[in-house]
Amino acid sequence: MLRSRSHRPRAAVASLAGLALLAAGCSGGDSDPAGSPSATTDRSSAASSPSPGASAAPAEGSAKVVDTVATDLESPWGLAPLPDGDLLVSSRDEATISRVDVDSGEVTELGTVPGVDPGGEGGLLGIAVSPDFAEDHHVYAYFTSASDNRIVRMLHDEDEEPGDRLGAPSTVLRGIPKGVIHNGGRIAFGPDRMLYAGTGDTGDESLAQDRDSLGGKILRMTPEGEPPDHGNPEADSVVYSWGHRNVQGLAWDAEKRLWASEFGQDTWDELNLIRPGGNYGWPEVEGEAGEEGFVDPVAQWKPAEASPSGIAVAEGSVWMAGLRGERLWRIPLKGEETVADPQAFLEGEYGRLRTVVSDGGDGLWLVTNETDSRGTPEEGDDRILKLEVR
Repeated sequence: MLRSRSHRPRAAVASLAGLALLAAGCSGGDSDPAGSPSATTDRSSAASSPSPGASAAPAEGSAKVVDTVATDLESPWGLAPLPDGDLLVSSRDEATISRVDVDSGEVTELGTVPGVDPGGEGGLLGIAVSPDFAEDHHVYAYFTSASDNRIVRMLHDEDEEPGDRLGAPSTVLRGIPKGVIHNGGRIAFGPDRMLYAGTGDTGDESLAQDRDSLGGKILRMTPEGEPPDHGNPEADSVVYSWGHRNVQGLAWDAEKRLWASEFGQDTWDELNLIRPGGNYGWPEVEGEAGEEGFVDPVAQWKPAEASPSGIAVAEGSVWMAGLRGERLWRIPLKGEETVADPQAFLEGEYGRLRTVVSDGGDGLWLVTNETDSRGTPEEGDDRILKLEVR
């Protein structure tokens, strides 16, 4: 059921968020200050001709909530569909992973991930399931520890009792820089069966351009955390692209192109088409700059109406969840270009939106994020919603 949040004391909430950010010594994060809202697209930096077989999404689309699958979730962050149709969801602050029965809405805690150190924008963040989950039952998690951000792999054992269904974690990759802010956190397996991770600059802008650091990057690795045999810019490194401020959205289209959403600072949030070895500019540039050596975003927004986290691809469009913007953006594509201005849905109806995942057809799973200390939760928050889109 849709809700109106127009009664919320927005000015007071914004003031408190601003004080919290100043106390942390940073103007970034989910509540970035911004100028007048606008959304623009950049066609000049995209390829002049779309990939063979690519078809344009319609200029106007739709997004309709058809079901509330789960309610009363605490600080949900990552979402991963299982082969049988159920969902796994992570809790950033509770450090738990739970299984959601999409038919009944029943939420069963699998267990707690040891070693998670919640605080600020850190904690248990993205999760993913192995491409061979039906055989190996492996669940992957990205989390903030006391010393770093890291990726681990765990066995999901359905034969154990609830609360004890996660095996001991095996470290896949360690040494990703951590901070109070900008920890990145999204992980996903690509169509090449490699594991990708979006990381943040932790508030230290210099890390994004430091090729020896794992901060401010998109990483690509084998399921064991090693550099792949081919496809990365450097054979001995998991770094795939750099010059990122805080990447929290990763998704592939039908042409197997990787798209990523990125938090800007004061000026522009971004949707980027990722190329191996691409330098996306931060902190030298923010948004479209047209400067040699940097890849411009395909679309950009003022942070007040975006602050994007998760993205998904469905029905020929990228769908982008907005935290501060409290809306779901649709960016229609043809090949490597946008074909119309971005279109907003659900504005203010469900509050902050953290994660969006394709169901493999014309639907999306959408996770709200009002209980993460920056929202103003209402009864039933947080939720997993089922959407039909076109």
